[in-house]
Amino acid sequence: MHWTDTHCHLYLPEFENDRSAVVSLALAQGVHRIILPNIDSNSIGSMLRLEEAYPGQCFAAMGLHPCSVKENFEEELRLVEEWLHRRPFVAIGEMGTDRYWDTSFWEQQVEAFKIQANWAKKMGLPLIIHCRESMDETIDLLEQLQDGSLQGVFHCFNGSVEQAARIEALGFYVGLGGVTTFKKAGMERVVPQLNPARILLETDAPYLSPVPYRGKRNEPAYIPLIAQRVAELLGCSLEQLSAQTEENVQRLFFDQKS
Repeated sequence: MHWTDTHCHLYLPEFENDRSAVVSLALAQGVHRIILPNIDSNSIGSMLRLEEAYPGQCFAAMGLHPCSVKENFEEELRLVEEWLHRRPFVAIGEMGTDRYWDTSFWEQQVEAFKIQANWAKKMGLPLIIHCRESMDETIDLLEQLQDGSLQGVFHCFNGSVEQAARIEALGFYVGLGGVTTFKKAGMERVVPQLNPARILLETDAPYLSPVPYRGKRNEPAYIPLIAQRVAELLGCSLEQLSAQTEENVQRLFFDQKS
């Protein structure tokens, strides 16, 4: 079976001492592709070096994370745009909205969202959307912007069945990760209602490790643990889930034309 980790920050310092071993273990677990969403100007160099070190396995996305949207967000976005025109990327992201850490730049977050969504339309690239404590607001925003050309994924989805239905109606996917394995997350009521053709798997490593590694560093090799839980909740086999999610990944990230 093959798997793709559709959201992993493997370029961060948490992996500095054993990055090659982490990649080797992921391969041994069948995780043959790892998508690397950008954060901001500080992460671009390390992300691109990692992609270069593992061609055909690591794939970079380019965007501005909402938690990095500050006073200088326009300057950050100019750099993102320069890179988007300089070379290919599999997606625009990680972008989105966040009301968890700080709401003082909410208007700027919305503006940055709109700008990056418009780039996605022009370039034919999918969006990797972060939304924390802002799911409904983000779906509302996307509904206003969707003209039939936008596509992408709501990463780290932990919302309701109703929110998932709105996301699917927009033609978007939901990214399921370690939260799906948490006992008190309530995902056992949501995942069985999801459309398997709209599901992606992710780790968000080094964050949000699945059970039994919760509280420790997450890594791409844990995708099969997440997959096991998702398959149980969907009532399908791991083989079926692997085939479906790989088809979904291919359709969203690798079959699109930029």
